[in-house]
Amino acid sequence: MASPDAFLVASDTILTHRPSLFFRLPYELRMRIYEIVLLVPDTIDLDPTNTRRIAPRLNIFLVCKRMHEEALRIFYGSNTFRLYPISPRFFHDKRPLLARLPTRYRAAITKLELRIGPGWTAPPRSWNTSPSLGLADATATRLLKIFVEFDPCSHDVFRGFRVTDEFYTLFCQSLTRGILHQIPSIEAVQFDAWIAVSKHAPLVSVLLTEVRVAKKEIRWGPLRGWNDGAEETIGSVGLEDAMAMISL
Repeated sequence: MASPDAFLVASDTILTHRPSLFFRLPYELRMRIYEIVLLVPDTIDLDPTNTRRIAPRLNIFLVCKRMHEEALRIFYGSNTFRLYPISPRFFHDKRPLLARLPTRYRAAITKLELRIGPGWTAPPRSWNTSPSLGLADATATRLLKIFVEFDPCSHDVFRGFRVTDEFYTLFCQSLTRGILHQIPSIEAVQFDAWIAVSKHAPLVSVLLTEVRVAKKEIRWGPLRGWNDGAEETIGSVGLEDAMAMISL
C-alpha cells in the first residue's frame, strides 16, 4: 500500500502537468477576470479592515507562479496606494505601507496618494521621504494624487492651535518636493479636496507651485470640482467639522 507521502508526490506531479483551462483563455479575458477580483474602489492603506477587505483577494497570488505574475500587475498597477497611513491604529506606525512592500511590488505601483490634513499639529515621524520608505523603487508610478482635507492657515478657527502660521504648509511642501524628487517617473499630480477647501488657499497654492516647478502636469480630482478656470463658490468650515479637525 502506498504511503501518504507517496500519494502527495503523485498528486503534485499530476497537478503540475495538468494544463490549466484558465490560461487557455485569451489574455484580455484573463486580465478582465483579474480586474474583477483585485480592483478596489477606494485607496489602499494600512487599515484593520484589510484582513477581510484585501487579504482574501490576494489568495489568487498563491495559485501558481504564472498567475502571481499576471495578477500582481493588475493589483499593484491599477489600484491607488496611500503613502502615509491615516487609520488611527497605524497613524504613528514607523513603517508605512510602501515600506512594507517587497521591492518588486513597489516597482509595479502606478498610482500613489498623499493625504493632507491628518496630524497637522504634530505630523508622525514616519511621514518623511527617507530612503527607508522605498520611494525610489516606485519606478512605474505615473500619477500622484494629493487630497487636501483642510488648510489650517485658511480659517481663523485654527488660530491658537497652529504651531506657527506656516508650519504645516512648509511641512507639506517639503513632503511633496521629496516625493517628486525621488520618483521622477511621476508625470502628473491630481489635486482634490473637501468642499470647504479653496483652490487659492495658502497650502494648496504652495503645492500647486511646487508641482509646476517640478514641471508635472496638473490634474483635478472629481470630488471638489476644481478646474483650470475661475474657482466656484468657496465653502466654509463649520464649527463641528473644525473641532473634529483640531482633534486629529
